Amino acid sequence: MTIRVLVVDDQALVRTGFAMILSAEADLEVVGDAADGLEAVARTRELRPDVVLMDIRMPNLDGVEATRRLAGPGVEDPARVLVLTTFDLDDYVYAALQAGASGFLLKDAPPEELVHAIRVVAGGDALIDPSVTRRLIEQFARSRPGAPAPPPPGLAELTEREVEVLRALARGLSNAEIAAELYVSETTVKTHVGHILTKLGLRDRVQAVVVAYESGLVVPGAGS
Repeated sequence: MTIRVLVVDDQALVRTGFAMILSAEADLEVVGDAADGLEAVARTRELRPDVVLMDIRMPNLDGVEATRRLAGPGVEDPARVLVLTTFDLDDYVYAALQAGASGFLLKDAPPEELVHAIRVVAGGDALIDPSVTRRLIEQFARSRPGAPAPPPPGLAELTEREVEVLRALARGLSNAEIAAELYVSETTVKTHVGHILTKLGLRDRVQAVVVAYESGLVVPGAGS
């Protein structure tokens, strides 16, 4: 199965570089590119790629708002957006995760990491580089003033084991790591994750992590 990718960046050389890397992979196809957020939204709706590689800082419409229009709350058939950034602790990236991005990757990541990230997102997973994602969310959860956000209604419906799994997700653990920690199978963990997403009305693991921090279920920096 070929994974169709749209490359979005305001620098032509960057777009060309990514296209060359991806085109060398037998299972990846670059179906188009875009130089700003407005073009990204239009091209995504036209071409229906499996994954959108989205730069954040672009003219006309930035990557955060473009992501929100393509994958945010209320969007039917949301696109899978992989955000690209120069900085791993950047409030724009946090905003992009809130806007519906399926994950993010540093622009200077090795080509094999970029290719792997695209395959993971296309396959329906979301949390790219869990340790970096966790650090990012903790950084900005600490900086948010006031009390935690009201928990989503479905949070009270989670079982005790599902709460354990959600906390583990927020710590950046993979399914295999959660399974080892809770002494259950990976299949069981995957089932729990599915129940969590359904009960909370979320699309993927990234959104679950954001909810865990913003609701106060997980306190930034409180243990590992």
